[in-house]
Amino acid sequence: MRREELLELLQRVASGKVSPEDAHERVARLPYLDLGAARLDLFRELRSGLPEVVFGEGKSEEELVRIVESMVEHSGRALVTRIGASAAERLSAVVADGCYEARARVWTAGRFAPASGRRIAVVSAGTSDFPVAEEAAVCADWLGHEAVRIRDVGVAGIQRLLDAVGELRRADVAIVVAGMDGALPTVVAGLVPCPVVAVPTSVGYGASFEGIAPLLTMLTACAPGIAVVNIDNGFGAAALAHRILSTSIASP
Repeated sequence: MRREELLELLQRVASGKVSPEDAHERVARLPYLDLGAARLDLFRELRSGLPEVVFGEGKSEEELVRIVESMVEHSGRALVTRIGASAAERLSAVVADGCYEARARVWTAGRFAPASGRRIAVVSAGTSDFPVAEEAAVCADWLGHEAVRIRDVGVAGIQRLLDAVGELRRADVAIVVAGMDGALPTVVAGLVPCPVVAVPTSVGYGASFEGIAPLLTMLTACAPGIAVVNIDNGFGAAALAHRILSTSIASP
C-alpha cells in the first residue's frame, strides 16, 4: 500500500464512504502476508519508500509464482531479480503484462512509479560488466527514472569515456559498473557534479578475487562523492540512486 492510498482510505473513512470495518480489512495484512514459504512485506513502501523486491535465486518456480501473484494482486506490480528464462516464462504465463530482460535476468510487471523526469546514467566499463549494468538500468527504469546506458568506456581506452562526458554531466545520478581494477568510478566522479554509485563486478582474472579487488579500489577512491554497493549488486545500485533522487525531489 502506498502512502497516497492509505491517506485516501482514511479520508474515505472520515467522510463516511468506507466503514471502519471495511478499512480494517484493507490493512489487516499489516505487517506481512504469510504464504508459508515466504512472508511478503506488503507495507514496506509505507515505511521506507521502496517496495519489497523478489530475489529469485534459490526459489522454486512454484514459490515465485505464488509470491508474484500475491504482489500483483496487492499492488499491480512486481520486480523479480536473478531468474532464468524458464522461471520468467512461468511468471509471464500467469501475469499478462510481465516482461523479461534476459541479460539482466530481471522480470517485471507494472511499474513502481510514473516517470520522474530524472536521469540515471548507467555506465559500464566493459561488455562483460553489461549484465550487472543492465540489472541496474532495468530496475532504475521500473522505479520510474530514465536509465541512460553508456557502455564499454573502461579506463583502458579512456578516450571512449571522454567522448561521453556531455551525456554524463546531464545525469542526476551516475551508476558506474566495473570489474578488473575497478578504477572507472573514481574517474567518473572526477568529471561530473552528480552523486556516483559504484558497483564492483566479479569480472576479471584471478587476482581480482571475484570482485574483491575492484570493491577495495572503489572503497579507497580518492574522488569524493562515491557510494559503493556490494559486488554484482545492480539492483542495490538502482535502489540507492532512487533514494537519492526521491529525497531531492521531496526537498523544498
